[in-house]
Amino acid sequence: MNTKIQKIHQFDEVFDSQNVFRLVLEAMANPGRLVDLAAPAGKMFGEEPALLALAMTFLDNEVSFWAGEDGVLSGQISQLTLCRNADISEADFLFLTDGEQLEQAVQNAKCGSLRDPHKSATLIVRTEILGSEFIALSGPGIRDLAELAASPDVVRALLLRKEQAYEYPQGIDFLFIDSQHRLMALPRLVRKEEKKWDM
Repeated sequence: MNTKIQKIHQFDEVFDSQNVFRLVLEAMANPGRLVDLAAPAGKMFGEEPALLALAMTFLDNEVSFWAGEDGVLSGQISQLTLCRNADISEADFLFLTDGEQLEQAVQNAKCGSLRDPHKSATLIVRTEILGSEFIALSGPGIRDLAELAASPDVVRALLLRKEQAYEYPQGIDFLFIDSQHRLMALPRLVRKEEKKWDM
């Protein structure tokens, strides 16, 4: 089944997965920067090609995922990757196709432990990234401050994460994917700063 499903797509398990992984690393190293996933996403079919491209890159039978009530997406991810579908509080990767899922996901996602902070969840959120609210970001990978005109979902995600008051170095990572298949990463230690903007 896995081989038959993969043949429907043009996404190469090795070459394209490596390309996506490099793009994700670029985004993680430069929080707030948009990187273009349109080319690899264009090799996947279905309603969520960018999410499937990320699933093909990150998932295998040694990790787990959660995709909410989206049975179609869950089925596609399972068939393409042979990855196990888990409860929201146990999953390594959470795929969100609706901003309304943010609160549930952030509040329930595993955040790692003080001994093993890397055993935390990555939230992959399909939503618009850019918007009308100007915010300043600080943290690893950012020199001084990074300025971003963010969408309501991005701002809300940062607020929800802050409200969890994780003990350092625990936390969750965000990967945002917009309708143009652009990716932006906000790793766990990146935060929104209060800043007065010059008009």
